[in-house]
Amino acid sequence: MSPLVRISSSYAPRFAEFAFEPSFTAAVDQHVAELRDRLESNHSGLVPRPPHREDLADYALGFLDALDELDWREPVGYDYAVCRLTAITWLVREHDLLVENP
Repeated sequence: MSPLVRISSSYAPRFAEFAFEPSFTAAVDQHVAELRDRLESNHSGLVPRPPHREDLADYALGFLDALDELDWREPVGYDYAVCRLTAITWLVREHDLLVENP
């Protein structure tokens, strides 16, 4: 299973928390912005481009590997890792990155 599918299936349900957890929403938004900057550091336009699926998948795989090395377990609330994984999921959904483009 691709890392984007694995993360998205696990963290898409977290979007429901946006309605009643404004601090979580803000934290995920900051992670989305940081991921966009990290993946598209040479883009100077005002409107961010969608990330390349392969670049986001490579990043996600490395992030998951790091979490495995740390023996990370998802907390009851949210932490840095939950915010980052939810941000990856948001980018995947927002840009239809699970759909193959011809």
